Amino acid sequence: MERVLIIGGGIAGSVAAIALQQAGFSATVCEAYPAGADEVGSWLTLQANGIDALAAVDAHHLVAGLGFPTRTIRFVNGRGRVLGTMSNGAPLPDGTGSHMVRRADLYRALRDEATARGAQVRYGARLVDARLCPDRGVDAVFADGSTEHADVLLGADGIRSTVRRLIDPSAPVARYVPLVNLGEYVPDLPLGLDRLGEEFQMMFGKRLFAAITPTPDGGAVWFANPPHRHEPAPGELAALTDADWRAQLTALLADDTGPVADAVRRAIAATPGGLSVWPTYDLPTVPTWHRGPMALIGDAAHATAPSAGQGAALALEDAVLIAQFLRDAPDAPTAFTAFEQARRARVEKVVAHGNRSSNVKAAGPIGRVVRDAILPLVFRRVSRNDSASTRWITDHHIDWDAPHYPGVQRNP
Repeated sequence: MERVLIIGGGIAGSVAAIALQQAGFSATVCEAYPAGADEVGSWLTLQANGIDALAAVDAHHLVAGLGFPTRTIRFVNGRGRVLGTMSNGAPLPDGTGSHMVRRADLYRALRDEATARGAQVRYGARLVDARLCPDRGVDAVFADGSTEHADVLLGADGIRSTVRRLIDPSAPVARYVPLVNLGEYVPDLPLGLDRLGEEFQMMFGKRLFAAITPTPDGGAVWFANPPHRHEPAPGELAALTDADWRAQLTALLADDTGPVADAVRRAIAATPGGLSVWPTYDLPTVPTWHRGPMALIGDAAHATAPSAGQGAALALEDAVLIAQFLRDAPDAPTAFTAFEQARRARVEKVVAHGNRSSNVKAAGPIGRVVRDAILPLVFRRVSRNDSASTRWITDHHIDWDAPHYPGVQRNP
């Protein structure tokens, strides 16, 4: 049985371990954190294609017990006018559909499932080097001086991937997107908005993009994307106090009206504790995805801005598909070449879509006038499911039993 080392114990790494075990490999996840990342990250929407990827390895039931369904997104402008709605994708035949989940809860559930299926997890294993062996495989070198040999090494180590740099020392770094992210869960906050627990309501405000949804337990999840034109220097965001951020968000919302704007204002004021703040980055293209027995998946290969709502879902697609290609191809380099050919066009198109969405959110005064004029037309086209629809993203399907080598073709 071939052994696969997975660098990175997040969502992509855990599902890759599940899929690889199912495909007949021995999988070991190497997690840099000393005790896992149980409390790392905020909330995310796992759209239908991510649910479908989990279903391919019979793990979608894990999501059904976490968070709450978000079937659609409603978009409004800063005056409260409805611009349109968009589906998060068709549910699976058993009814499981797009879910809003806390990232840490999803991570924990997938990690536990991976270990239950036989994968090993090694904590405090921070990769620093990888040496190709002359006969076969790779020796992974960790910060504590230990080494591990494997037939295959997968880099699921995120947007600042060490594996990406080891595969290609000239690999690009992440690109800053001119927004910062804030978001939290607020308990006991009745909002009075429509479609409780079914619809995420997003607002293109006059100076701020913000979103909110009621939760079935009577609370709310919200996020906001204040424009931030320059890339934050180290410590710059952390230097602002919680009071600074609340005052800034309140000022940016001052000219917005309607139920969504009012709900976001209430949620910001009622959020307990400090606000989570982080900058936005993406990776538009990574020229080299693999070398010898090493390859990249997830954000390490193609990070998308949160505006696309697809970071987790694309990573789950990768995690399942890489296991299928390794299962069906005669060797790892052949599998990786076929995997890249099947994936690159799709994921780079999604990254571009997310970047465009981010730039719409960050539009200046003139851009906002143009945005407010054209968005109703865009959403009317989307509602008719024509060429402007995002169904090409959410309707992606993986059949676990289908052969994935040679010559597999995927819709981009």
